[in-house]
Amino acid sequence: MYRHSLRTRVAIAFTICVAVLSVAWGLAFFAAIRLSEDRVLVNQLQRAAESYPFLQTNLRGYDDAASLPESLREWAQTNPDEGLYEFHADELHVAVFSVDNGKPANDIGQRNAFVVFDVAGIEAASSEDWWWLLLIIGIVVTLGALGFALGIVVMRKAIAPVAHLAKVVADIDPQQLSADDYKRIQSSRFGDDEVGVLARTIETTLERISAFVARERYFTDSASHELRTPITVITGALELLEQSELSATDVKALNRVRRATLDMKTTIEMFLALARETDDGLYDEQFLVMPLVSKAIDQQRYLLNSKFVDVDIDQLANPKVCGHQQAFSIAVNNLVRNAFEHTLDGQKPITIHIKEHELFVTNQVRSETDAQRTQPEESPPNGYGLGLGIVQRLCERNGWSFSLHADETCVAARLSW
Repeated sequence: MYRHSLRTRVAIAFTICVAVLSVAWGLAFFAAIRLSEDRVLVNQLQRAAESYPFLQTNLRGYDDAASLPESLREWAQTNPDEGLYEFHADELHVAVFSVDNGKPANDIGQRNAFVVFDVAGIEAASSEDWWWLLLIIGIVVTLGALGFALGIVVMRKAIAPVAHLAKVVADIDPQQLSADDYKRIQSSRFGDDEVGVLARTIETTLERISAFVARERYFTDSASHELRTPITVITGALELLEQSELSATDVKALNRVRRATLDMKTTIEMFLALARETDDGLYDEQFLVMPLVSKAIDQQRYLLNSKFVDVDIDQLANPKVCGHQQAFSIAVNNLVRNAFEHTLDGQKPITIHIKEHELFVTNQVRSETDAQRTQPEESPPNGYGLGLGIVQRLCERNGWSFSLHADETCVAARLSW
């Protein structure tokens, strides 16, 4: 497709652009020089024709300053140095030189000679000079615009493969990547240059992503069936046990198993949904916060059976949340369970503050006296925050915010929406 690399094509394009502009400027200057020469000759011939048959001589030589035209005599008395002089008012050009070429003109015994060139009628008038200036400016602007347009065309042609590849990649939706998206690259159309290498790399990457997505879908479909099956078996067994005569202790244990099974089913469904990155319209639900908090407290209350710790609920508002209800329930259950598990016996009450857009769960992990006895470099108890990584991901998926603050005596978890 392309015989040269992208770097070589850009260099060639730049060289062509510079060469074309250089040739254009060279031709323009050459034309200006030839036009000036022709104009001078035409003016001289026209002036001679006007005075025919008495031809006037424009060039005249003078041996001393006294023989010069009256307008130049005072200037010549100053003994000027050798060189060329121009007198705009008189339209005269004067060449000053020494009669003896080997010695300076101002030495004793040496004198100057003068050659006067009368350019009256040959040089252009001031008004004509302005027209020539405007013409030159027009030519410069035209050549500049031509060079700019040529540069755009040449460079666009040189980087056309890069622009085409960028457009192809931009048409691929990363949110809905399919197994056929990598075919849009068609790296064979870009040759073996740098763009071709980039296209093949992107194509290979998309192939790997497509294969990964296919494996992920197969795994989640299989895992969904394999994980739901034992939950269904356990649920059926619990229903059979409820129909038999059970003692109060067995009923209590059966209720715990039922709650745990229900939680496991909800958690499995949520994890599979996160793994599949699917929505299914469940992320636009409107639900109240307080019922989920109360449910989490009831489900985790057994963790405080052997501890003399109270739970204070400070409901400052009755907010509604938009998102995935199961995700919010799992997040609240994790926070409540961590607070119940890591609160020691006889500590201050666990407080749950419910505001319009925030939920705070605060618990004490040690008394102030124990904290004072602890060395400053000692860290909070290890193990706190089990499941908080799940909470963080659930919050990110639903657009919520989660933070955790822990010090020597207490831990405060904040969930905002």
